[in-house]
Amino acid sequence: MNASIDGLPPLRDVIERHGLAAKKSLGQNFLLDLNLTGKVARAAGDLSHSTVIEVGPGPGGLTRALLLHGARRVVAIERDERCLAALAEVSDHYPGRLEVIAGDALKTDFAAIAGNEPTKIVANLPYNIGTELLVRWLTVRDWPPFYQSMTLMFQREVAQRIVALPHSDAYGRLGVLAGWRTEARIAFDLPPQAFVPPPKVTSSVVHLVPRATPLPADVGKLGRVTEAAFGQRRKMLRQSLKSLGGEDLLGRVGIDGTRRAETLSIEEFASLAAAF
Repeated sequence: MNASIDGLPPLRDVIERHGLAAKKSLGQNFLLDLNLTGKVARAAGDLSHSTVIEVGPGPGGLTRALLLHGARRVVAIERDERCLAALAEVSDHYPGRLEVIAGDALKTDFAAIAGNEPTKIVANLPYNIGTELLVRWLTVRDWPPFYQSMTLMFQREVAQRIVALPHSDAYGRLGVLAGWRTEARIAFDLPPQAFVPPPKVTSSVVHLVPRATPLPADVGKLGRVTEAAFGQRRKMLRQSLKSLGGEDLLGRVGIDGTRRAETLSIEEFASLAAAF
C-alpha cells in the first residue's frame, strides 16, 4: 500500500508505532488497505456537505478515506484509548475537519452530534455492538431521522439478515425493521484477508437510506411483535404471539394463525403492531 495516497504513513506502520494490536474484546478488525477504505467512503455518496459519524475508527483507516474523499467534517467515536494518539495525527493532517470523541458508542447521543447538519453514518462497526447500534438507529422516535444514510460494515450473515425478504431463512426482526424504515442493499463484500486480524467470515458493506414515509406503526409495538414472532420462528403465529393476544390479535387483522413469522410481509407486521 502506498502512503502517498493521503500523505500520511501506511497504517501498518501506525499500528506498529502505537502498539495497536486489535482487541477481540472490543470486536476490532482493522481494515488497512486505503483502496478498500476508499471504496467504503465512495459507497456513502457525496460527503462534501455532510457531517460523517464514524464508530470504532481504530487506527483511522476509514477515517482517512472519509477525509480524503471530501467529508466536510468527521466525528469519530472511539472507546479504545490506545487509538487516540494515532487519530490525533490524522486530525493534525486535516485541521478542523476531524473531531474524536473518546467514549462508548452505546452511551452516545448521536442526534445531538448531528445537530441540524446533514449527517451520514459510515462505519466499520465493531462486531460485538454492530447489530445493537443498527437497531437503535432504525428505531429512533423521530422520523425522518437525524441521518441521511448509513453505510455500515457487518459480517455477511448479518448483512443478509438486514436486506432479507419474506419467505427466506435470513428474514427476521432485523429485516422487518430495516425494510420498514429504510431501503437497504448490500453494496459489496470484503474478504477476510482485507482485515487485520482476518475474521473467519466474509464482511459486507450495507447502504441504508431512510424512507420518507414508512408504513405507520409504533416503534415499540412493532419491536415487541417481531421479537415474539421470530423468537419462536418455527412455531405457528397463534402460538408464538400467544403472550400478545394470539388468535384474538391475529383475527383482528385477518391473519391466519397457522402461518409462521417468516411468511409475513412488513405490511402485515405493521398492521399487527397497530392492532396490538
